[in-house]
Amino acid sequence: MSTSTTDEVFNQIQSLQRQLACTFEKCAGISASRLQLLCQLSHTEEISQSSLQKLVGIDHAAITRHLKQLEAEQVVVRRNNPDDNRITLVQLTDLGRERIIAFREEREQFVARMFHGFNAGEQEQLLDMLQRLNANISGAMKL
Repeated sequence: MSTSTTDEVFNQIQSLQRQLACTFEKCAGISASRLQLLCQLSHTEEISQSSLQKLVGIDHAAITRHLKQLEAEQVVVRRNNPDDNRITLVQLTDLGRERIIAFREEREQFVARMFHGFNAGEQEQLLDMLQRLNANISGAMKL
């Protein structure tokens, strides 16, 4: 692949990432990061904030910011662990459990629109290429 082609691919990936984040948030009414947090929380009754942070792979400041916003929307509740006040426990509220269902439906519709016109083989091929790109980036970070 020529340098100009690889530059264009890189530019397209960056543009896609920006569009994906912005369009998804407008469509679903929640950022992809917050939806990921809620999805992780939906699989457990209660989890420490630090464990949730590690599962989602975001930094301490970002998870605190997201959880404070979700708490203000009454979607999650946080409390100190009674056995260790240094640990903050997080769980979904009943409202949060209701909203996660709606968010998942919005996400499914968004993804269906995004892949409109792609057959299963094309989706598999794209998945393979994206996994290879991720592996290359992960490998470059280790150098």
